[in-house]
Amino acid sequence: MLQETEREKMLRGAWYDANFDKALIEERRRAELACHAFNQAEPGSEAQMTALKGLLGGSIPKGVTVLAPVYFDYGSSFTTLGEGTFVNHGAYFMDGGSISIGSNVFIGPFCGFYTASHPLAFVQRNKGLEKALPIKVGDNCWFGANVSVMPGVTIGSGCVIAAGSVVTKDIPDNSMAAGAPAVVKKHIEQEGALV
Repeated sequence: MLQETEREKMLRGAWYDANFDKALIEERRRAELACHAFNQAEPGSEAQMTALKGLLGGSIPKGVTVLAPVYFDYGSSFTTLGEGTFVNHGAYFMDGGSISIGSNVFIGPFCGFYTASHPLAFVQRNKGLEKALPIKVGDNCWFGANVSVMPGVTIGSGCVIAAGSVVTKDIPDNSMAAGAPAVVKKHIEQEGALV
């Protein structure tokens, strides 16, 4: 029987060696180089779009805008952006556990999507162990500036997450959430009056 790779452990949400596994280090290095190329290129240039295609797995969905700087741990098939999504300056996708962003999502400046966690005990943490759980975001969401989304969280469609919030638990569809940790403050009537 073949021994499971650290990448396979990562993808199934088990503890894996994130710090010392050569294959994962190389994948992160490729993403880091693509991020560097994107962030250093002239905005909207062919060089920048080529780097973004590499980060998003070969194509840019229709209407997607990503502003530099942006950072991905792995990119490629680990993070997907839906059509019409806007990513403002300074976004970070810690995407070992995969990050799925729906269509028409507005991501404010300096937002972070963090799929990884580490053991609480430093003895295990110092061995380089990590666990990555996927993050899922529905369609038509808006993230204010400096929002942090933690491992394993699902955010429903039509949500607004207030600036500075730390999302540690799932948020249902059509919710306005705020705080650290974020809690639902109100239900959003999508066909209601302009607010």
